[in-house]
Amino acid sequence: MLSKKAKYGLKAMAILAKEYGNGPLLIGEIAKRERIPSKFLELILLELKKNGFLQSKKGKGGGYYLTKMPETISVGALIRALDGPLALLPCVSQMAYERCAECPDEETCGIRNVFKQVRDSTVSILERTTLAEMAMVNTPSIN
Repeated sequence: MLSKKAKYGLKAMAILAKEYGNGPLLIGEIAKRERIPSKFLELILLELKKNGFLQSKKGKGGGYYLTKMPETISVGALIRALDGPLALLPCVSQMAYERCAECPDEETCGIRNVFKQVRDSTVSILERTTLAEMAMVNTPSIN
């Protein structure tokens, strides 16, 4: 399940994508528009900044802005930055693989095989969906 942190992060990034090229946006503007607690949003945006998706500008006309064009940022990359691996089980994760302690043979494990297909489908959709595409779906602008 997507965490609240990731959901809020995606909402904020969609607003920033929609406003791409119009200058930085204040945390308060984004928080008000999306009904996200400002302090929580600040932590989320700092994490996205640390991961290279955002930059900030201080002072008058300051705020947060995307470091890359929204068409070049995948939704999957954003979720990984905020929530970690996309896989629902560690034994099918491509980024954080861990063998299940109770599983004697991964190759014949029906649960693993099903969730590997789920992972593949999920990754495919999230990696090919860009922030720009996600933002175009009914994301009102700030102004």
